[in-house]
Amino acid sequence: MKAVAMKNTTVKARRAPVARVQAKRAVRVQAEKKDRWAGLADDSGPGNDQMDIHRGRGMVGSGFQGAAGMGGTHNQIQSSSDYMSGGLKTYDNTTAEGYYISKPFLDKLTVHVAKNFMELPKIKVPLILGVWGGKGQGKTFQTHLAFQKLGVNPIVMSAGELESGNAGEPAKLVRQRYREASDVIKKGKMCSLFINDLDAGAGRMGGTTQYTVNNQMVNATLMNIADNPTNVQLPGTYNNEEIPRVPVICTGNDFSTLYAPLIRDGRMEKFYWNPTREDRIGICTGIFKDDDIGEVAIERLVDSFANQSIDFFGALRARIYDDLVRGFIADTGLEGLSARLVNSREGPPKFAPPQMDIESLMKYGNLLVEEQENVKRVQLADAYLDGAELAGNSGSSLPEEVSA
Repeated sequence: MKAVAMKNTTVKARRAPVARVQAKRAVRVQAEKKDRWAGLADDSGPGNDQMDIHRGRGMVGSGFQGAAGMGGTHNQIQSSSDYMSGGLKTYDNTTAEGYYISKPFLDKLTVHVAKNFMELPKIKVPLILGVWGGKGQGKTFQTHLAFQKLGVNPIVMSAGELESGNAGEPAKLVRQRYREASDVIKKGKMCSLFINDLDAGAGRMGGTTQYTVNNQMVNATLMNIADNPTNVQLPGTYNNEEIPRVPVICTGNDFSTLYAPLIRDGRMEKFYWNPTREDRIGICTGIFKDDDIGEVAIERLVDSFANQSIDFFGALRARIYDDLVRGFIADTGLEGLSARLVNSREGPPKFAPPQMDIESLMKYGNLLVEEQENVKRVQLADAYLDGAELAGNSGSSLPEEVSA
């Protein structure tokens, strides 16, 4: 009996390593079923084709894979950033805090966006909202604040993308960005296509601007999208595919430069943004919110520079820091400035908020206005074309004599 028991124990001891090997093999087989390249890397996770290709490089003969840096069977052609839209704009939750949003502006944009997501009986809703007005009045910033208030992360385009050396590329890009916004809506999030300065990219600024085939195609593409917002195809694709409708917001200074049929009421709803005194005071309160200069001082600034645009007050606040920067340059020295500002271990210089008062703000404001007037008064281009006339009313190179 003892001999039989010892024999059984010996058999079990021999079988134990075999069982462990089989168990490990079963685990490996299950892992390889989940990930084809599980054995190639310790960090191999769920199968990802592009990562699998990257891991598999060098595991086969050179005759069966593409050379490094070239398209081939073992070169990854996409990275994680390729799956994200290049035009998607996301917002920090603190961006809108403390900034003023005009009630008429917010009302107009909200109503337009909401109408485009509704099924209204026998009503043709314009797809495009054109926000236009004077330069530097905060059209883009107000739009971003309104988008953030609504929880919309828009797909953004600029005027510079509406021209290209290749004919048809900008029109294709407009369709592509529209479809990207439509995909976001399909996933259950509100989205919009936002085109900055549409008139600068697709408009015609007098007789000196060349009207190219891309200008023509961008205008025609936007017209086509406005007429068929749920059937937007990429060039060469003609599937009758229904996609979600995407509201389009455009900003510009003068929409009369655009193709007239594009801005007709059925396609584009126009909104002229000209901030009132109340709007200007509210926006300036947001600009100077960290400086504690007081409401009375802000009202005096707005009334003193009533003809200036909104960005004038932002430039005015930036000029206050000039004295601090001059002091930093004097302390650092011109020779050590480069080493201190570029790749410095100490990081960028930090300044304590300067003390702002209404008198210094008025002084810098008048200096800015004076520079504006100089641009209007001394039109050097005309003078240089007529002859070598120097700056000044009478052509003198001594400004003291001109002012005298």
